[in-house]
Amino acid sequence: MTAIGAGPPADVPAVRCTGLRQAFGDTVAVDGIDLEVRPGEVFGLLGPNGAGKTTTIRMITTLLPAPPGAIEVFGIDVARRRSAVRRLLGYVPQQLSADGTLSGRENVALFARLFDVPRRDRDAQVDAVLTAVDLLDVADRQVKTYSGGMVRRLELAQALVSAPRVLVLDEPTVGLDPVARDGVWDRITDIRLATGMTVLVTTHAMQEADAQCDRIALMHRGRVQALGTPADLRGALGPDATLDDVFRHHTGDTLADRSGGLRDVRAARRTAGRLG
Repeated sequence: MTAIGAGPPADVPAVRCTGLRQAFGDTVAVDGIDLEVRPGEVFGLLGPNGAGKTTTIRMITTLLPAPPGAIEVFGIDVARRRSAVRRLLGYVPQQLSADGTLSGRENVALFARLFDVPRRDRDAQVDAVLTAVDLLDVADRQVKTYSGGMVRRLELAQALVSAPRVLVLDEPTVGLDPVARDGVWDRITDIRLATGMTVLVTTHAMQEADAQCDRIALMHRGRVQALGTPADLRGALGPDATLDDVFRHHTGDTLADRSGGLRDVRAARRTAGRLG
């Protein structure tokens, strides 16, 4: 797998958001947030549905127009140099998106072409990322024969084929069983340690966030309500506190009652079913 090349100095944030705001009509989705994601870390965005997490992700990945405020990825202004920013990013959306009628190899090769991986390097890079996610042996099977966990790992390969400096994951394990979920995170961890890649992830899974994230920003109603390491956030509430407790303390919500969560899981499972 192609190593991530030398980039900006280590003191340049991987992602910096300043005064970020986004509204849809009268609904304010993101309300003036400030965030910095450090190079090489796993940074989690947590919060109930409607908190503004996915909107923030879509602005960072240039999928939404540049809003009031500023976003920089390794010092590059998203509003002014969208194409340059896109070359630094890999993105795995919440809904499963691989084409079930193509093989795993064909899916990844398509992304290699889309991201302008040089033709002379393309086959080797496709094989390298398929190996990294443990799918090389089944790369020539149609994706509709894959399990949900295999599809998620394939989408990681698609996002990684251009050797991004920042991997953005929107609910990467929603709808997966515990074994598949652990497999996805094992691959992410191995690749991050090998390349120094930064990971920005949204998740509703508190245990997952506690185990995988170096730091967390808890969002609610478009604002960052708490920021810190999982241990610091838990410790602020007491020695026996969990991230579930932190979530409830800052949002007044419960994980079971959050609006839309079950619909998100069902939608992901329906998509996985169409893929096989």
